[in-house]
Amino acid sequence: MNQITPIPTPREKRPVILQAEKVGVTFKVDGGMIEAVRDVSFKLCKGETIALVGESGSGKSVTARSVMQLLSKRASLSDATRITYDGKDMAHLSKQEIRRLRGNRISMIFQEPMSSLNPVYTIGKQLIEGICLHQKIGRKKAMKRAQELLEEVHIPDPEARLSQYPHQLSGGQRQRVMIAMALANRPDVLIADEPTTALDVTVQAQILALIDELKARYGMGVVLITHDLTVVQQFADHVYVMQHGEVKEEGPTKQIFSAPRHPYTKRLLASDPKGVANPLEGHPDTVLRGEDVRVTYMLRKGGFFKGTYSPLVAVNDLDLELKRGETLGLVGESGSGKTTFGQALLRLRGMDQGQVTFQGERIDGHDRHQMRPYRTRMQIVFQDPFASLNPRMSIRQIIEEGMAVNGIGANGRERTARAKQALRDAGMPDTILSRFPHEFSGGQRQRIAIARPIALEPEFILLDEPTSALDLSVQAQIIELLRRLQREKGLSYLFISHDLKVVRALCHRVMVMQHGRIVEQGPVSEVLVNPKTDYTRRLVRAAFEIAT
Repeated sequence: MNQITPIPTPREKRPVILQAEKVGVTFKVDGGMIEAVRDVSFKLCKGETIALVGESGSGKSVTARSVMQLLSKRASLSDATRITYDGKDMAHLSKQEIRRLRGNRISMIFQEPMSSLNPVYTIGKQLIEGICLHQKIGRKKAMKRAQELLEEVHIPDPEARLSQYPHQLSGGQRQRVMIAMALANRPDVLIADEPTTALDVTVQAQILALIDELKARYGMGVVLITHDLTVVQQFADHVYVMQHGEVKEEGPTKQIFSAPRHPYTKRLLASDPKGVANPLEGHPDTVLRGEDVRVTYMLRKGGFFKGTYSPLVAVNDLDLELKRGETLGLVGESGSGKTTFGQALLRLRGMDQGQVTFQGERIDGHDRHQMRPYRTRMQIVFQDPFASLNPRMSIRQIIEEGMAVNGIGANGRERTARAKQALRDAGMPDTILSRFPHEFSGGQRQRIAIARPIALEPEFILLDEPTSALDLSVQAQIIELLRRLQREKGLSYLFISHDLKVVRALCHRVMVMQHGRIVEQGPVSEVLVNPKTDYTRRLVRAAFEIAT
C-alpha cells in the first residue's frame, strides 16, 4: 500500500503559538550600554520549525533567551518589546507566572551541557526534577518516565545511565540528556540553542529527526538556533538571518537558500569549509606512533548498595602512525573512543597496554615527572574555549603560564615577546595581553586557545574538536590558520572531529572509529569519496548528502 505524503499547510493558515514583536535587548557594561538586539520580530506557528541563523555575537541566543526571561541581570528589554504566548505577554509576566511556563509549556535546550547539568546529581535525579514539579506524580513513576525519555533520545543502556553522573557520559550523550529534559513535559514551544553542536553527524541527524517527529506528533513549535546551515536546510520551514542584533533577511527556507537577497546571507551560504590539506613533501619522519593501545573503564550499574561493575573497552588494541607535517583525522560517533585514544597517546590518560613512541623515544612507561620535558613538544587544543581558558587569568597569564612552568624564556620580557608573536601567528592583535577571555567572541577565544600551545613551539598538536562550537565563517578562518601554521612551522596534527566537511578540508589521512576499534582508514580523498564499510558510508551520507 503506497503511503500518501500529506500536503503541508501554508504558513498563513497555521495557528500562531508564539509571536515576538520589536524585541530589543540592552546590556549595561563598564562605560555605557550596548544594544545587543534591535527591533527583532518573528512568529512561530503550530507544528513549524523556524531557524535563527547568523555568526557568533549576532544576537540569536539573546533573542531566544528573552522569550523565557533568562537574560542576565545586566540585560533589560525595551519598552516596545511584545512576546505573546497563549494570549499573554511573556515579556511582562511575573517571576511566578513565567516559572509555571518555563520547562513546562515552553522549554529550552542549551548549547553547553556540562554547564547546564549539575555535576553533583545523577542523571535520573536531574531528569525527574522537572517531571515531578510540573506533572505532580510520584518519584517511581517519574523515574520510569525518565528511562523512557533516555530511550527516546537513543542513549544506550538507559536504566544504567539514570544512576550515573554527567562526567561519566560522553559529550554527545550529555547533550541527549539535555534534550530529554527539555522534552519531558511535551512542551508547546521548544527553543533549541545549538542543540547538536557537540554531536557527531549521525546522532545529529537522529536527534533532529526525533525533534521533528515529536513536533509533528504533538503539534509543537520549534525555534532552532544554529550556525549549521546544513541542519537549517533540512529541518527548518522558515529562516531569520541575523547580524549585529538585527534581522537582515527572512523567508521560507527554500527561498533563502536558492535566492538569497542580502549580501550577508550570500556570504554565510558561501562559508562551507573549502580547500584541501597542504601537500606532504618527500618522505617525512614519523613523529608519533602508537601500537596495540588499549584503554578500559569500569562502568557501575545498579543501586548504591547493590551496584556491580563491568568493563568497557574504550580503545581496543589500536595502532597509529603520524608523519611530520601531516594532519591525521580521527572520526567517529560520540563514545567511539576518539578523545580517549588521543589523550592516551599524549600520556594524559592511563593505558592498560600498548606502546607509544614520540620522535623515536618510548614514552608509554613514563610517569608525570618523566613526561615534563615532552610537554612543550606535545600540545593540545580543546573543544571548548569557554572551559579551557581560565576566566580569572588575563591573556598574558594564559599564554605565558606554559612558558613559566617549563622554563622557556630567559625573563618576563622575552616571554612577553613570545606571547605577542604567538598571538600574531594565531591571527590576533598583540595588544590584547591585559584583557580577559570573556571579552572575546567564541572564534577569538579559540584563536587564543591555539596561540597558547604555539608559544611553546611544539612539534605535535592534538586538536580535539577545535571548530565544532564555531560558526561557518569563523570555522573557515581557523582551518586556514591551522593550514598556515602547519606550512610555516612543520607541525603535525591529530585532528579529532565529527565534522567530516572540516576533515575533508584539513586532513591528509583519516581513521574511522567505532566502539573503540578502527573500522576503516586511508587518504581522505579515498575514504570520504568511496567508503568501504557501511558505518563510514552512513557517516558520509549524514555529513554531505543532507545539503545536496
